[in-house]
Amino acid sequence: MYYRIALMKILVTGAVGFIGSHTCERLHKLGHEVVGLDNFNDYYSLTLKTLNEKALLEKGITVIKSDLRDPDFAEALPKDINYIFHFAAQPGISATSTFEDYFTNNIIATKNLIDYALQCKDLKLFVNIGTSSIYGLEATFPESVAPKPASHYGVTKLTAEQLVLQKSREQVFKSCSLRLYSVIGPRERPEKMYTKLIACAFNGEAFPLYEGSASHLRSFTYVGDIVDGIVSVIGNDTKVDGEIINLGTEVEHTTQEGIEAVEQVIGQSITINHVKARVGDQLRTKANIDKARKLLNYNPQTTLLEGVKAQVDWYKANFL
Repeated sequence: MYYRIALMKILVTGAVGFIGSHTCERLHKLGHEVVGLDNFNDYYSLTLKTLNEKALLEKGITVIKSDLRDPDFAEALPKDINYIFHFAAQPGISATSTFEDYFTNNIIATKNLIDYALQCKDLKLFVNIGTSSIYGLEATFPESVAPKPASHYGVTKLTAEQLVLQKSREQVFKSCSLRLYSVIGPRERPEKMYTKLIACAFNGEAFPLYEGSASHLRSFTYVGDIVDGIVSVIGNDTKVDGEIINLGTEVEHTTQEGIEAVEQVIGQSITINHVKARVGDQLRTKANIDKARKLLNYNPQTTLLEGVKAQVDWYKANFL
């Protein structure tokens, strides 16, 4: 039997980012009214963010330029929002990002967004987008395991997650947090592994490989499979309320296998330049998705090669 989910008004923060933009498009395709918010910061090239924004605007999705850290950011936002998907954050592990960058973008911004959510009387669910980095150097565990983040990124994302879940415990509004694992695919950020590998291959440049990382294990998960899990919380508000849920693939690949996948798809070898290892870099991620299967019927299917091919095709269409 087919059950139709009522159409909702949804706010997506970090809307012109990698996963946020794909989520906006999926929600719009499902018929929901989507309001995107992004501060268009210059952590990475604004060219890519503008490209993502163009794709959203062409589909009729509203994009508001505003910074969650600003006290008056909510003035431009409607108050009749039903769902909030909170992607906006200072991402990853980067030597160019200060602790203040992580603190203000991941903690202060989340607290401000929560204050805005309290004004949304029709809010059904606040969905925090978390990360496997919360677990620490090894991320192979169920959600019940105590986190041991090993970077400023992981620590501040854990804090943001707990700020959101606090509201469920207080029974102020329903909330959940989705911890994502090693997402790949079209629109991946320029400094991330696959976009950088592809760019190096086409531009004849050496790929900077962190010492020891060739053997690191990752749950490389295609963005479409991640979005499947993200949007599946709609209509399951009570079921996911107060829950932390891992989203990713259970299939592991080494970084070296990832390099070889790009070489196979493009049809040429990539020169490697070994560089000093990063502090706090995860040694292994393998998504434990038993809870996601049980609560959301989650079942990622895209193979590494399929995901890499889609990303290569996107790069060729937009940057060559």
